[in-house]
Amino acid sequence: MTAAAAEARLPLRLKLYHGLGSIAYGVKDNGFSTFLLLFYNQVLGMDAKLVSLALMLALVLDAFVDPVIGYLSDQTHTRWGRRLPWLYLAPIPLAFAWFALWTPDADAAPGFWHLVIVAMIVRSLVSCCEVPSVALLPELTRDYDERTTLMRYRFLFGWAGGLLMLFLAYDVFLAKSLLQVEGYYQYGLFGGLLMAATVLVSAAGQHRWAARWPERKPSALRIGTAFREIREALSHPAFLVLLAAGAIAYTSQGVTFSISNYLYIFIWRFSPGAFMLYPWVLFASVVGTFLLVGPAHRRFGKRATAIAGGLIGMAFWVTPFLLRHFGAWPVEGSTASTAGLFVFFFLANLFSVAVMISGGSMIADIVEASEVETGRRSEGTFFAGNFFMQKCATGLGIFVTGLLVDIAGIPEKADPAKVPEAVIDDFSLYYCVLVILFAVVSSLIFRYYPIDRADHEARVAALAGAQAAAEEQR
Repeated sequence: MTAAAAEARLPLRLKLYHGLGSIAYGVKDNGFSTFLLLFYNQVLGMDAKLVSLALMLALVLDAFVDPVIGYLSDQTHTRWGRRLPWLYLAPIPLAFAWFALWTPDADAAPGFWHLVIVAMIVRSLVSCCEVPSVALLPELTRDYDERTTLMRYRFLFGWAGGLLMLFLAYDVFLAKSLLQVEGYYQYGLFGGLLMAATVLVSAAGQHRWAARWPERKPSALRIGTAFREIREALSHPAFLVLLAAGAIAYTSQGVTFSISNYLYIFIWRFSPGAFMLYPWVLFASVVGTFLLVGPAHRRFGKRATAIAGGLIGMAFWVTPFLLRHFGAWPVEGSTASTAGLFVFFFLANLFSVAVMISGGSMIADIVEASEVETGRRSEGTFFAGNFFMQKCATGLGIFVTGLLVDIAGIPEKADPAKVPEAVIDDFSLYYCVLVILFAVVSSLIFRYYPIDRADHEARVAALAGAQAAAEEQR
């Protein structure tokens, strides 16, 4: 890629096609983080600790597959480039696996290992779609701000996919009850079809830009060399900072997503109408982030945006819980309570999503920092390493949610109206303490991320100069 190409603005249709590929990841996140624990625990009757342990184990086991997928993606050498073959092959089996996750035998509680295996297959196939898809981002542009733009589109579409599923679940599939088993079958079928279709359309739409022979032919694949190169890439100092900060942030997100329906049912007493409107509130917040994070990066930089976003988002999120704890919040389930929650949660999500977009854009910039040192471009390895962290952290978050549900004393198949108020108060307070702690620690770690705009642009210029010199010698 020449310096001129790196600086060129990408066409809007390419940004849209690229973002479209993240819908599958959004659908997966919505299912695993929002409904799966509730489905297997409250609908199928599986113990909450076993469900959360199974999901955490599946996540951790699958997470070790991600760096391998990323490395193999980096090493793929075809006339369709390094990423497109993965995006054409993985979506169809993913659709079947996703449907199977939501259609276990409803006559008995599923077995622990059944859930582990099916969940691991689904997550591995999602990785075969998402890792190559997001690894295209640094290949499409080296521009500091254009990478943020592409990441904005990925998050916009990813959240759109997840919130579409959330809206359909609340308003169509599970409109009668979140505890109705038949609705989850419909949820699984539609989600599988949506995942497969969007990944395939995204790949086809990017084909003219991505379908070319890679600039460098990979070396012969040897297991020892592969793991050495993976370890070398993932031990880059800037990446380790992001890994640590992201692990804390994604653990918090994992807790919040997996606990959300418990919060809305047992604490905030959402009405059916509130469940129908809430996905639109969240989507509006993501649109707000989409519009604001680009100017924030240009003015303050990615690191400062991530730090401020994490702390401000946390403050808005926990405020209603703390006000409720001290008796200063309207009666749960009332119009005033629900409207107030929507305002606070809109602002909280707006700033929190900015943290995730900033982190993803930072990873793209680490690619050139590593290339200067190693001579290799390892986009797939870095983004796979990030997914490794996300999965481990999300798994831990889901496990923590299971522990919170158990410690607070919320039983399986509980009637929200019959759970003692003291149990609900303890549940809410434990959760708030965790959210505050996670946000503060993550923001403190983000302070040590070393790459800013000037660093990145200097590296891009140096790499372009080295490439031009090499071409002259030829």
